[in-house]
Amino acid sequence: MQLAEQHALTEAEYLTFEETAALRHEYVGSEAYAMSEGSQRHNRISLNTASLLLARLAGKPCQVFMSDMKLRVARDCAYYYPDVVATCSEQAKVANEAQVVSDPVLVIEVLSPSTEATDRREKLHAYRHLPSLREYVLISQDRQQVEIYRHQGDLGWLYITYEPGDTVEFAAVGVTLQISDLYAGTDIIDT
Repeated sequence: MQLAEQHALTEAEYLTFEETAALRHEYVGSEAYAMSEGSQRHNRISLNTASLLLARLAGKPCQVFMSDMKLRVARDCAYYYPDVVATCSEQAKVANEAQVVSDPVLVIEVLSPSTEATDRREKLHAYRHLPSLREYVLISQDRQQVEIYRHQGDLGWLYITYEPGDTVEFAAVGVTLQISDLYAGTDIIDT
């Protein structure tokens, strides 16, 4: 992420600014950061993941959104644009005009060289404080690898890694997918 504004922005100023901005910006602690553009591979993995989840959740009270939906982390006064997010709250039964989700059960980030450190540290820390969140997922775009941080109630967070040939369990939404299906249409093959 690159610093977009040099002066502190209020949350309201950020939201107003973001409505007309040519580029998307994430907002953390009164500063807006321009989002970097993703590669075709990054986009394909995100699209595959969202599409597969959407198909498997059809008829269930969950919604799946992609990278244009802001995720609000009130505790940190932050807004992020996850690659894929799922929410299963009462409000989520039907998608509406809201541009912000604040109660996800599943957040997925496809790792990029420019954002991996932020996804692994800052976002992991912020997302784990969302009361509704059950799983935070990191999908590599360089090899078939999926990492899941799964909330285990009072026991804390369990870390799980999936590799080529594995079936990935998104327990937060009750969906299992073949890891190879997440990478379909990319140059990443089982290794």
